[in-house]
Amino acid sequence: MANGDICVAFGYSGDVFQAANRAKEAKNGVNIAYSIPKEGSNLWFDLLAIPADASNPKEAHAFINYLLDPEVIAKVSASVGYANANPAAKAFMAPELVNNPELYPPQAVLDKLYISTTPTPATMRLMTRAWSKVKTNK
Repeated sequence: MANGDICVAFGYSGDVFQAANRAKEAKNGVNIAYSIPKEGSNLWFDLLAIPADASNPKEAHAFINYLLDPEVIAKVSASVGYANANPAAKAFMAPELVNNPELYPPQAVLDKLYISTTPTPATMRLMTRAWSKVKTNK
């Protein structure tokens, strides 16, 4: 890494997918790849919700219903590089996306992923103290 041959960075799969596509389009010799650690990693979700006091709930439902359409969400996945949870959408997606383990990891990888939970107050205190030590170099 020190001589510039490789750079390691944290990134969400879709963001890395988009960056890799931009690098290919630019033909600048930059090779961007995505990898999930063999030990496992955090699993995340993008969700949609309608606040109880939303001023336009009818329109919000219409938008969500639009995104639930398999053809629509397939286009979204192709554009942003994130998997979607609609199995019917795969019929409208290019095979290289549906079969891309970076987008749709195999079960063996999924089994090693976890969902973050809210830290307990005691854990938050430990994290805050540790971060304070880092910031103050003590």
